[in-house]
Amino acid sequence: MKKVTMFSKATCPYCVRAEKLLLERGVTNLEKISIDTNREQRAVMIERTGRTTVPQIFIGDKHVGGCDDLMALDRAGELTTLLAD
Repeated sequence: MKKVTMFSKATCPYCVRAEKLLLERGVTNLEKISIDTNREQRAVMIERTGRTTVPQIFIGDKHVGGCDDLMALDRAGELTTLLAD
């Protein structure tokens, strides 16, 4: 399974929901980068994604977007395929 990286905030309900879905789909290699405790990472996130909201999720090197984007991928049956090696 590919590594998943998620820029997040501790108090973000969308981050919690996205993480829950990823765990339900079997993700065990989740790197959470907190932008509320590591402010420099917020600039990194914006540079990599062009977005200012969290979560911002990468599966491998592919940016899949935020929570709504992740949920849409799952509903379309594409999330499992993206997560596979």
